[in-house]
Amino acid sequence: MNEEWLIYRGVGEPHDGIAALPDPPPWRDFDGGPVAEPGGAAAAPDGNVARRLGAHRQAAELHRPEPEELEAVNAALYLRRPLLVTGYPGTGKSTLAHAVAHELKLGRVLRWPVVSRTVLQEGLYRYDALARLQDVQISAGGGSPAGAHGIGKYIRLGPLGTALLPTERPRVLLVDELDKSDIDLPNDLLNVLEEGEFTLPELERVADSEPEVQVLTDDGAKVTVRDGRVRCRAFPFIILTSNGERDFPAALLRRCIQLKLGQPGEKRLATMVRAHLGEEAAQLGADLIREFLSRSRSELVAADQLLNAIYLTHYAAPPTREDLADLLIQRLDRPR
Repeated sequence: MNEEWLIYRGVGEPHDGIAALPDPPPWRDFDGGPVAEPGGAAAAPDGNVARRLGAHRQAAELHRPEPEELEAVNAALYLRRPLLVTGYPGTGKSTLAHAVAHELKLGRVLRWPVVSRTVLQEGLYRYDALARLQDVQISAGGGSPAGAHGIGKYIRLGPLGTALLPTERPRVLLVDELDKSDIDLPNDLLNVLEEGEFTLPELERVADSEPEVQVLTDDGAKVTVRDGRVRCRAFPFIILTSNGERDFPAALLRRCIQLKLGQPGEKRLATMVRAHLGEEAAQLGADLIREFLSRSRSELVAADQLLNAIYLTHYAAPPTREDLADLLIQRLDRPR
């Protein structure tokens, strides 16, 4: 594979390659403003790196992602398109978002976990109308300073809304387990992902008197929203994950770069164990890795089960060690 075009290289070490990303294609060029400079948690290194990528990751043997994984990530970066990652639990779908953010120095990963009740607005913003009404009533009774009920105080952008703020560098957004959503959410996402913008009707209604309003972001920082509209400048790097439990509409699929992750092999599992638990654990757990691979050919098992087993059996002696491994690595597809 010709690697000269790669922005994300899968090397694991932070670098400034994002600065070499070419301009977007004309149909994915966005001009949002005013430019919001990341602050606070957004500007600081992601505090989840050690937990997600491994406390011993620099001591681990370097494992480059497969060529198709590198190509899909970079295609999404170049084309400013979401990346739809499908695979069984524990194949590294969520970890990929943290790996890209860490290597390209894009700050904290914004995470939007999806459940059956999740609706689009939760990802965009929340408006606490009840708290505002209570403060207005208190203020009318002389119980709080004048102006305490300015509308911006009651609005907080969600993970998707924060990712769409107009920044010079893209934010990384993880939309986790989209296949768990209500049937409408994938369709509801279409316009936002295509246009790179959304409106806040509560701010649009007061735009004549308050054209600029400060609101909180998902990071806890304050940003200015103008005329009740948020429009991105650098389209965020968005990973949508799916366990493959449902099909998505064609309209969503054509807007995404698609990547399917298979079960990790022995080398990748050993590297993962080495990154999280160190070299000694990888050597002592070699038999459990082989047993895990053998079982994965006919059973659905997840890599985090293997990590739990190697960590805990480090403190146990046979035959307790084997019993603990069997207890922790339970097949996930057994009849209930």
